[in-house]
Amino acid sequence: MAAISENQLAHFEEEGYLVVRGLLDPEEDLDPVIREYEGVLDSLAQELCSQGRIPSTFADLPFGPRLIRLCAESGSTHAQYFDFSLPQKGIRPDTPFWAGPAVFQTLRNEKLLDAVAFFIGPEIYSNPIQHVRLKPPEHLGPKDPQTGQAQLGSTPWHQDNGVLLPTGDQSRILTVWFPLWDATPENGCLQVIPRSHRQGLLTHCRRWNGLAIPDQFLHRVEGAVLPMQRGDVLFMTQRTIHGSLPNHSEEVRWSFDLRYNPIGQPTGREQFPGFVARSRKDPASELRDPFAWYQLWKETRDRLAREADPAYNRWGAEDKVCA
Repeated sequence: MAAISENQLAHFEEEGYLVVRGLLDPEEDLDPVIREYEGVLDSLAQELCSQGRIPSTFADLPFGPRLIRLCAESGSTHAQYFDFSLPQKGIRPDTPFWAGPAVFQTLRNEKLLDAVAFFIGPEIYSNPIQHVRLKPPEHLGPKDPQTGQAQLGSTPWHQDNGVLLPTGDQSRILTVWFPLWDATPENGCLQVIPRSHRQGLLTHCRRWNGLAIPDQFLHRVEGAVLPMQRGDVLFMTQRTIHGSLPNHSEEVRWSFDLRYNPIGQPTGREQFPGFVARSRKDPASELRDPFAWYQLWKETRDRLAREADPAYNRWGAEDKVCA
């Protein structure tokens, strides 16, 4: 069982974050996900090639260079094709997502859940605010035609509490972030503002690259840059201010961005399906079937494709600090 020490828990409570080195085994825990996504990338390449959007499937290239080439040739990062969540608007019956068995097993990884239990207790719910991030180098990836910026660039300063609805404000939602390949300052690792979780929820404004905390609330603070190797895991509170650096390397930065909260507490995104990942009180309530998890997301997609776009967060453009 993964053990989080009292000193580590004290650091988490004081600083708002904790990096646990080597919590996951790269070969045992991460490589199955990489192999699964190799198949996803191959399917995307075949699809784009058949549509005439790329001249070749580039099957001779390794995963990272192949993804970069596909994105550059097609003019899109195809982020939704890989994600195990749905977009916040414009969901169609054929909106792509990937909810494969290796991803599901990662969400239920015993070492990960053992560690999560130290923060939120043994009754663990997999919160549906979750993403895979495959960020190509900004100078090699496609640009947004309206802004001229990289379609997947650096992430601005924000709190994860800021991207959910008020229903989740009092829930103990734990952010769990880890790279599938090494995350470095050059390829866009995360940075956090220590002790920022004590400020409560700050106003967020809609920017071209996502929700962001306005500069006047940041007081020119310096962030702590967090390089991480494969197997390292970052834990954060939902109010810890964090963002990512730009990817100026020649490589893809690849990470999982997960959430967990105690069973019975609101997720803050009730439109999407979560599941019981671990319950010591009622083990029979745990979801263990990866196909059933996929079906939850498929049924959600089918339902939302028939409905008007719901609200997923609380922020509008009318707040004067966002002008």
